[in-house]
Amino acid sequence: MTNTSVNPTRSTGPALFVGGWALSQLWMFWVAPLLGAALAGLVYGRVTGETKISGA
Repeated sequence: MTNTSVNPTRSTGPALFVGGWALSQLWMFWVAPLLGAALAGLVYGRVTGETKISGA
């Protein structure tokens, strides 16, 4: 892969101008980070042993 951007916002602009194949691949730049964040949130509780969110 060359000339790729991992930042979803940075990837969206050029994809809108190129269209076609770029737009068809754009979903992964948004879905993958969101799924990764959700998975990290679930794993964090297991790793640290914390079961509830504490208020500040």
